Amino acid sequence: MHISEVQEQLKKTKIDGWLLYDFQGLNPIARKLIGVQGHLLTRRWFYWIPRSGSPVVLCHRIEQQGFPHVVGTQQVFKSWQEMHAGLQQILAEAKTLAMEYAPQCSIPYVSRIDAGTMELIKSLGKEVVSSADLVQFFEARWSSEQFHTHQEASRRLMQILFDSFQAVGFAIRSGNPISEFSLQQAIWGKYREQGLVSSAPPIIAVNANTGNPHYEPREERSSPIRSGDLLLLDLWAKMDGPNSVYADYTWVAYLGDQIPERYVRIWQIVRESRDAALRFVQDCYRRKIDIRGWQVDSAAREVIAREGYGENFVHRTGHSIGEEDHGNGANMDGLETKDERLLIPRTCFSIEPGIYFPEFGIRSEVNVFLGDEEVFVTGDPIQTELFKIKI
Repeated sequence: MHISEVQEQLKKTKIDGWLLYDFQGLNPIARKLIGVQGHLLTRRWFYWIPRSGSPVVLCHRIEQQGFPHVVGTQQVFKSWQEMHAGLQQILAEAKTLAMEYAPQCSIPYVSRIDAGTMELIKSLGKEVVSSADLVQFFEARWSSEQFHTHQEASRRLMQILFDSFQAVGFAIRSGNPISEFSLQQAIWGKYREQGLVSSAPPIIAVNANTGNPHYEPREERSSPIRSGDLLLLDLWAKMDGPNSVYADYTWVAYLGDQIPERYVRIWQIVRESRDAALRFVQDCYRRKIDIRGWQVDSAAREVIAREGYGENFVHRTGHSIGEEDHGNGANMDGLETKDERLLIPRTCFSIEPGIYFPEFGIRSEVNVFLGDEEVFVTGDPIQTELFKIKI
């Protein structure tokens, strides 16, 4: 994060400055943006970036060594009275400042400031606005190198996906038992073999378990995988290296040749919902029309609602993707929240509509990267039909 770029964005938005704040990791965004992860910081600290002039670190006296590479001057405090006075001094010229806050917690990924700290800043006569757009610009955009790590992770995940489909078919044809949990653990091992890391093992679900979007197979609670089953695989991982970013895909397969008509029909609706959202993004981006996260959600949701399954689409259409699988950029969400943030170049997100019933569910997930001029849909191939596993 270059201070000159931050100040350029502050001038564009007419905000007097950006006040980053953390206490014992409550604001991981702040820690990451100024590069103090891993430092011993157990007291409150602030980092003030004014619209013009030099930034200031305000920290406790015993932790002034915790900011060795942070640009700007440093001001220390010992008591809470000194901290309040320090804030009043460094913010003296500011009227409006940005913090990691969203009105009514409308974007929980960004809402990191506790109510008491917000009261303190407002008691100094300051107006606090959300830093959500600044966070997206400086934390969610990818470098070219990061996009390459995404492409490589995508390639390896797709190889694992199809190898797993093949292994399931072979196990069933050979009469060898296989379960959701055993398949999950096999894929988890393949991640390590392929140089991938992930925040959690993949979702592997059959039949009624596919109706739970966040189903987690456990050794003591796992269904067998058999002929005639509907099988959903949701894989997310990134390359094991610094600054790598995630890839995240969901495919659905049927174990057999004759797919039940209801599965086919629900799949077709989900696919059309996914593709409608994609077309909306691609068309608007090509025509340089502003796109907000909630609008993408609406484009997908309208298709499913029109077919009478609106109540069965129980989650947002997609999430930001970055160094964490659920990143800090705009989400494709008009349901759980109304994400008003603009989609900006060099950010990535998922589009993953789904329809869920007690007896089964179907989801399709692709990743979308916004280049400087064009839209990239990653993960090759893109699922167009329910995948048949030969039994």
